[in-house]
Amino acid sequence: MTSPVSFGALRTFVEVGRQGSIKRAAQELNVTPGAVSQQVKALEARFGILLLERGNREVKLSAHGLRLFGKVAPSFEQIDAAVQLFEDRRPGPRSLVVSTTPSFAACWLTPRLGRFVAQHPEIEIHIETSVQLANMTGGMVDVAIRHGSGDYPGLDTTLLFMPQLLAIASPSLLIDGPLSNPADCLRYPLLQDRDRADWPTWLESHGVKPARNATKGPSYADDALLIQGAIAGQGLAIVRDIYAARALDAGSVILAIDAPVVTPVGYFILVQPDRMTVPKIAAFRRWIMCEAGVA
Repeated sequence: MTSPVSFGALRTFVEVGRQGSIKRAAQELNVTPGAVSQQVKALEARFGILLLERGNREVKLSAHGLRLFGKVAPSFEQIDAAVQLFEDRRPGPRSLVVSTTPSFAACWLTPRLGRFVAQHPEIEIHIETSVQLANMTGGMVDVAIRHGSGDYPGLDTTLLFMPQLLAIASPSLLIDGPLSNPADCLRYPLLQDRDRADWPTWLESHGVKPARNATKGPSYADDALLIQGAIAGQGLAIVRDIYAARALDAGSVILAIDAPVVTPVGYFILVQPDRMTVPKIAAFRRWIMCEAGVA
């Protein structure tokens, strides 16, 4: 009699299919990449077929892998949803997992979080940070807050705010005070975002043709680090207003020039539609919408 196929190996394979990466699948499952590879190879040996097309960094499902994923993944989603239904109604302390970007967590969410904790001491909140949208199936993440266009298929999306891009600097760098012309920023060292795109965007919005140095200078992975570079007097920085507010209020930085630019993308709170009425999720959603002024 043929032994049953390993449930754990199938779940591991499905996670690899969802993530498109053995490393990211391992992070989601809280195991090592080696363990993930072994589980998938065990399935391939069992079926006598290749399930993955392996590259240097990413993996793709083979034709056989796509067929298996299409059959198996919906079943795991149903199992996860059924388990989560009972987890959400379990008595006692409730754990809420919120996934967002490092900058949003550091500059906006964390300074306000004490108010939520005071209002809902029965909810144990956990903040996870990642530049990538977390997998929200299976209840491992309850709420996500992301910066984008709002196109998140399969998720309920609510706009929190549309940020503005501000040019900031240390007062010690602009000893004569704020500048009067956006083009004057090009006379100073510039600090860059990860993609080196914010300075050209801001300059072009003010009718300034970006010079060669508009994309030069040290770049930072997130706005929280960019603000620290500006505070240290390393140069002028373009950051989102919601991130710079505390540093501006404290006087650590000033507006290099009062010329904000509204960005075409916003910040959204994301929830699975079938979990909108879960008490802990509904409570957090109401609270953050109130904090953002959209309640």
